[in-house]
Amino acid sequence: MANNAELAAKLLRAASNFFRAVGEQNAELKEQMQTNAEACDLIAGRVETDPLGVPVDQEIPDTNQLN
Repeated sequence: MANNAELAAKLLRAASNFFRAVGEQNAELKEQMQTNAEACDLIAGRVETDPLGVPVDQEIPDTNQLN
């Protein structure tokens, strides 16, 4: 049975794939969707390796960039 961190990482990776697919279908949104996808991948990796960790501000995208 998967734990909450594993489920969260899977959900984030699915969201990343969704953002990339949207970006491929809409050139106007591609850059923003890529930023969102990269953020999801980054956090998914962190949730998998250190579920209780605290992010360092310089390592995550500015929340104003994410949609």
